[in-house]
Parts: sequence; structure tokens; C-alpha cells
Amino acid sequence: MKYTPIGAQSAAGPADSFTGTVFIDGIRKPDEQTAIGCSHVRFTPGARTYWHTHPKGQTLYVTDGIGWVGTRSGTQEIRPGDVVYIEPGELHWHGATRDRFMAHVAMQEADESGQVVAWLDPVSEDDYHA
Repeated sequence: MKYTPIGAQSAAGPADSFTGTVFIDGIRKPDEQTAIGCSHVRFTPGARTYWHTHPKGQTLYVTDGIGWVGTRSGTQEIRPGDVVYIEPGELHWHGATRDRFMAHVAMQEADESGQVVAWLDPVSEDDYHA
């Protein structure tokens, strides 16, 4: 067993990966014991990720609020208790609705080079409001 006490403070989501105000609490990073990375991410109303992909896929577990997960083929509303699996390499974004906060636990596995995500362009207002 490995116990990790709470340590780091909440960090603001970086402006080159998120639109709006987002706070991230890291849960674990991939290391020599496991390739899994995990964070609790809180989105203020209207906040969202940029378009991105994950080489080994991603699982989201919604803990609070109402949000959306978008792909090129459409947008899915998400609520507390929902679980979303995003396929490896699938282009997507996720965030809060216009008028509600949303929080989720994001879990993803690192590839052989240690990469867990490839960030791309911001989600346009048209794509966000679609």
C-alpha cells in the first residue's frame, strides 16, 4: 500500500488549455508504480477545456453540477454520477454549461513516453453553444 497525504493546493487551469476559470486538484500523476493520472477538475459556468485527445483514452466521473462533453459529432450533457469514456485519440472537449458549475474526476493513462494528453485549439463559441 502507498499512502499519499493531501499536499498540493488547488491550481488554476492553464490558459493554454482552458477557456474560463477552472481549478484543478491533482490526485495522482503517472509514476513507476502505475501509468494512471487523475485530477479533480472544477469548472465555473461557461468554462471548458480546449479540444484535445488522450493517447490511451480518458474516463470522466461527474461529481457536481451540469456540464457538456463535445466531439465533432455532437455534445452530450453530463450530470453527477455520470461516467463518460473517451476513446484513445478521440477529439473532444468538456466543461460547464453556460449557467452552472460542473466538476469531474478525470482519469487517463500515460502512453509509453509518459504523455497523457495532447492539447489543441480552443473550443469556438459556435462549437460551445451548438
